[in-house]
Amino acid sequence: MGDKPVKRYLFASDFDRTLTFNDSGYILSELLGIPVADFERKAEGMARLNLVQQGAELAYLLLHDPEFHSRVRRHHLYDVGRRIRLKENIELLYRILEAGIDGYHFDFYVLSAAPVEVIQSALEGLVPREHIFGTEFAYDANGEIERIVRTTAGYGKVAVLDSLQAELQVGPDHIIYVGDGNSDLHVMLHVNVRDGFTIAVSETRHVTQIAKRTVLSSNVLATLVPILEKIVGWQRPEIRNFLESHGLLVQEWDRVRTDWLTLRPATAEPLQAASAD
Repeated sequence: MGDKPVKRYLFASDFDRTLTFNDSGYILSELLGIPVADFERKAEGMARLNLVQQGAELAYLLLHDPEFHSRVRRHHLYDVGRRIRLKENIELLYRILEAGIDGYHFDFYVLSAAPVEVIQSALEGLVPREHIFGTEFAYDANGEIERIVRTTAGYGKVAVLDSLQAELQVGPDHIIYVGDGNSDLHVMLHVNVRDGFTIAVSETRHVTQIAKRTVLSSNVLATLVPILEKIVGWQRPEIRNFLESHGLLVQEWDRVRTDWLTLRPATAEPLQAASAD
């Protein structure tokens, strides 16, 4: 009998606050001496106005906002990446997925609206550059941003994901997407409707309502747990043994259901039934 055929999956992850503890925009603001409150105010204003795709606020500021555009050069973005605080075990997650698990192989890619230079710098030596997709700029000879070439935000993430799916020749039900915020909603809905698997790594309400599973941890290997359960089909003892084989003990493993409620006072008088006249 021949070897069991390998089942191939595409594993795609967001970057800011998914693989990291920080947001690129906050770190860049601090690096340039721009008050973080100013960045928050401008980004939130664009989000409320739906001026740009959610997640692309930083790219818009870098190109159009005088305070950011006049001061940012390409080397600043690489500096931001070196200052980003990463979550634990990104390299190990990449190696495990690349090596495969019990007949399942996972191609690991990073899809983010963050500037690609930030992601490449932060993940240098951990994830290959060709597996990283972020916002791309064109620069002049002095490193000043001239224009946006591509933004991997909103439907931009969907386009990149579809391109990778075609390139890797995997079915839509063999796609896993991991994200943390509202900028991931479009791609999560896209993956879900085609029977893929989505994982949230934050308690952001709209994301947890859409994602098929939510995992909270400072260690990115925690995202393996729902994959090992749902896709590989392992039970808790097998998962614990697998993580221990890679030098990690499961200290706490709590599973709860979260209900989001908004309550208001009842009206003083019940609504009167409409007259039959």
